Amino acid sequence: MSQQELPTQAQCVVIGAGIVGNCLVGHLSDMGWTDIVQLDKGPLPNPGGSTGHASNFIFPVDHNKEMAFLTLESQRQYEEMGVNTTCGGIEVARSEERMEELRRRMTSAKTYGIDAELLTPQQVQELVPFVEDDVILGGFHTPSVSVVDSLRAGTLMREKAQDAGHLQVFANTEVLDLETTPTDFGRPRITAVVTDRGRIEAETVVVACGVWSPRIAEMAGATIPLTPAVHQMADVGPIDILQQTGNEIGYPIIRDMDTFMYERQSAGSMEVGSYAHRPIFHRPDEIPSNEEAALSPTEMPFTDEDFDAQLEDALEIMGGILEEAEIRYAINGLLSLTPDAMPVLGPTTEVDGLWSAAAVWIKEGPGIAQLIAEWMTHGYPHMCDPHGSDIARLYPQERSVHHIEARCAEHFNKTYGIVHPREQWASERGIKRSPFHARTEALGAEYYGARVWERPQWYTSNSDLVERYDVADRDHEWDRRWWSPIITAEHLHMRDHVAMVDLSAFQILDFTGPGVVSYIEKMTVNKCDKPVGSSIYTPILTPGGGFRSDLTVLRLGERHFRVVTGVFDGGRDDFWFRSHLPTDGSVQMVNNSDAICTIGVWGPDAGDLLATVTETDLSQDAFPYATVQQAMIQGINVTLFRISYVGENGWEVYTDAPQGLALWDILAEAGADLDVRPVGIGVYGTTGRIEKGYRLMGAELESEYTPVEAGLARRLVKQADFIGKEAYLAAREEEPAAILCTLTMTDHTAADGTKRYPTGGNEPILTLDGERILDAKGRVSRVTTAGNAPSLGSYLLMAYLPPEHAVEGRELQVMYMNELFPVVVTVAGSRPAFDPDNKRMKG
Repeated sequence: MSQQELPTQAQCVVIGAGIVGNCLVGHLSDMGWTDIVQLDKGPLPNPGGSTGHASNFIFPVDHNKEMAFLTLESQRQYEEMGVNTTCGGIEVARSEERMEELRRRMTSAKTYGIDAELLTPQQVQELVPFVEDDVILGGFHTPSVSVVDSLRAGTLMREKAQDAGHLQVFANTEVLDLETTPTDFGRPRITAVVTDRGRIEAETVVVACGVWSPRIAEMAGATIPLTPAVHQMADVGPIDILQQTGNEIGYPIIRDMDTFMYERQSAGSMEVGSYAHRPIFHRPDEIPSNEEAALSPTEMPFTDEDFDAQLEDALEIMGGILEEAEIRYAINGLLSLTPDAMPVLGPTTEVDGLWSAAAVWIKEGPGIAQLIAEWMTHGYPHMCDPHGSDIARLYPQERSVHHIEARCAEHFNKTYGIVHPREQWASERGIKRSPFHARTEALGAEYYGARVWERPQWYTSNSDLVERYDVADRDHEWDRRWWSPIITAEHLHMRDHVAMVDLSAFQILDFTGPGVVSYIEKMTVNKCDKPVGSSIYTPILTPGGGFRSDLTVLRLGERHFRVVTGVFDGGRDDFWFRSHLPTDGSVQMVNNSDAICTIGVWGPDAGDLLATVTETDLSQDAFPYATVQQAMIQGINVTLFRISYVGENGWEVYTDAPQGLALWDILAEAGADLDVRPVGIGVYGTTGRIEKGYRLMGAELESEYTPVEAGLARRLVKQADFIGKEAYLAAREEEPAAILCTLTMTDHTAADGTKRYPTGGNEPILTLDGERILDAKGRVSRVTTAGNAPSLGSYLLMAYLPPEHAVEGRELQVMYMNELFPVVVTVAGSRPAFDPDNKRMKG
């Protein structure tokens, strides 16, 4: 193999021969890619990356839908390849807080159809006799936990592509440079890979180099934001009871979650791994070469002092077998961490044709490889939506080494931690603040991070409203965490009076030029070629007809369209629109997110407030709902957009950021007699939204669902062609396999008498017999959003249901923390539960 001549051209070059690179070339070959070159600087089958030293076990239960799906798919592929050994696994609890987390894990297991059970300490010991049962309170047993031979799996996938005649492999080949070519309009394109054995021209290059990925991407001027981090592992043995099994793994793997540690049999020894030590980071350029490394480049010298405390914890739970054994082998093994603990996948934002397949662990390797292969082949994956792992999600500020290491230092010890769905980061806060920050801070805003932005979630200055509206607190600390009754009180005040909302985290993209109309029509489902002053809410589709985004388009001029989108999708939307710009320069795109700020003014008194500060006629006849006008507010030029995301009459008020603070003060002073209050994103993004049944990208809206299923298909389809149109037309001709519904929780009482409130995102909707609900496409019914509906005096859930269950009045159940609670379908489709005729929004 080493004597093979390097080709001068290839359809695709994959850099890296770890689990991802190997599985990727196999999947690309299956999808019709016939000219692939794979490179690695190390020898095969083990080139020296983390694939060669990882513990290689799979615990399939995950609270994240995306990662749960990819893990289960990977485990299925490992099984198909014959490299999966099922051994079972038990996560044990030393604290009551951890037992509550295990009940939460039972709920996630139910969602994804994974067999699991809660065990007493004695039942744990029956399965693993060397566990000290007096140390633990219980365990979470997953019989399908397995270990895999990732090196063998990679070899099989690589050889499959070679046997098909689609792949050439070059080991011991160092990449020296990635060449790019500038374009007249748009990003530079990848053109070639330069190695120590020659140069390969290619239009598509995939960086699948694990901990080395940032260094390789930087050669092309791109960023892959991750850091190599140490995960300590020690092999302790020999141990008689393990040797007597006569196999690689004869007992279930133990994850001692409260001490951030695992213990798994490795033949006659016990492998002990730790996530409890201090975060230890390395830079990609600091990793030794194969020649310099004592073991392999990613197996670095063990630092005993970091492991001493973990050894004591291991002795406490397995002292009977460990205290007489010795550490035979120990490493500081490198793995990849990212600033938000998710993989970084997909086309890089800086260089066209350069892809990232990085920060992937063994447990999800084959599934992610298939996802990326589909993405490269079809324009977007078919198997699941990579919303949370798309590299484009990360803003430039999140890609600096400082930010990456600060965030990774925070979440490293949470690898086995108990992370609340609403949990906020402590590090790297305040990167971007609105022009109103001085005022919102003085009002006691509780800020939540939204990527790099700070947004007020609620205001302590509104605490008096809690008593005014007699708002009850929540019984259970978990349900109260990162929540406040002030949110409910702010909501009710907005419904009665008027509220101001800081919306400066909106991402604003402006498009101008002679080709702008045809370009915008190509990008959007709904017709945007409407009169100046119109607004259009529209889905943005993948080529396969699923949701890529949803956003609002404002027509500000004959050749000027403005796209307004949410902060969590701003990076992905910016990349998607920029990637599809015409190559002739007929459309110019400017991201004005930092230049423009926004205040939402809503409530029955919103018109009265604005009428005192502007001469613009705000009547429905002069200023119809969903239209835009330029106006003046006491000398400040503003754009007024009559719209509502909270179900009340009002406007989004846009102005230049330097004028923002003055605008806030004018509105606050003018509204004093109307008792104007600032309200937070807790109202805007949850309570107000869920009462109106508005869908959210990444929650209700995913590429796996169509606008028909989401209730967002319009009566007519525009004549202009657009991305995903063929699939969209096909979906309109079919009976939907699922319908997005709003459900009401009819009883919150748990077995212990407390009232419980699902957080949303992962709880399964079940039949009255406790059975999971799957639609005709195999998609599970689960809660996508959950929240108070204060105006209705109820608690609402949103979920997709098959048509036979999507019947108003249908009684079902939701599982939360391993308990069942009754729910009823309140709305099947997009009709709002609150103010269904939308009369309040039109004054």
